[in-house]
Amino acid sequence: MLSYLQTLTLRLAAGASQIDPQTRRLHGDWLASQQRADGGFAGREGESDPYYTAFALRALWILDALDENIGGRAAAFLRSRLNRREGIVDLISLIFAAAICEMSVGAQVVDDNDPTWADNVANLLESLRTDDGGFAKSPEGRAGSTYQTFLSVLCLELLGRQPHNSNAVCGFIDSQAHADGGYLEIRAAKRPGVNPTAAAIGTLKTLGTLDSIDTEATIDFLSEMQSDEGGFTANTRIPFADLLSSCTAMITLDDLGAIESIDRNAVRRYAESMQMPGGGFAGFQLDQTADVEYTFYGLSALAMCESV
Repeated sequence: MLSYLQTLTLRLAAGASQIDPQTRRLHGDWLASQQRADGGFAGREGESDPYYTAFALRALWILDALDENIGGRAAAFLRSRLNRREGIVDLISLIFAAAICEMSVGAQVVDDNDPTWADNVANLLESLRTDDGGFAKSPEGRAGSTYQTFLSVLCLELLGRQPHNSNAVCGFIDSQAHADGGYLEIRAAKRPGVNPTAAAIGTLKTLGTLDSIDTEATIDFLSEMQSDEGGFTANTRIPFADLLSSCTAMITLDDLGAIESIDRNAVRRYAESMQMPGGGFAGFQLDQTADVEYTFYGLSALAMCESV
């Protein structure tokens, strides 16, 4: 059975195949040009890291532009990070990126014959579990994070594992539900957001329990977050749309079988307006700098506009 990440990537690749070839080439060439000499990818500043490398590889893959040269060099970079003391987000990103290298070009990062590394990662993730059933953002955390729980569950799935007591994870997600249909990021949050809602639905789908909840209110919540710009805002207090929220809202509505509930042509126009002339995407209207993370979100939003 395919993992959530594999299934999502195939969906995005199918939609991206319908994007204009010139647009695909523009962004594919730009992404390839962002690869550093060490084989990794970086953000707008700083050195290569697994986080941005994972986004760049995912974007290249859905464009069918991840070749053996790019993938092999990226795999070498990721192998160089295996024994470093990474932060939780970078560690999870490393596993995502490693899976992409293996699935796309057959470049292996983690030795399957040595389960020690994967066991250590799984144990580290489980050490982040909190009394509420979720996963915290750090070992010092006392309350679960909806987004961190989603990432951890995805990561465990890629390692061929399930979280201990998955029922407690589902219970945590249920506890994050807000009356208006969205989900909170942390229990102390005052209002739900598009991205924690996407994380909550993604977690339930990964665990195979999405059918256990009433999704109508969630569909309504997400649909109402589409702004006059055409994209989606992160929450009700933010006045402008962004590509991250637009991407995750589209994917989640598709997961819920309700992507037709929103104006996809308006999303397409918004995502296209975020393209930079030389390639890549900026994140929102006031942003004028492309990076690999927002380029993944922009391409994914366009891909979801083309999905059937």
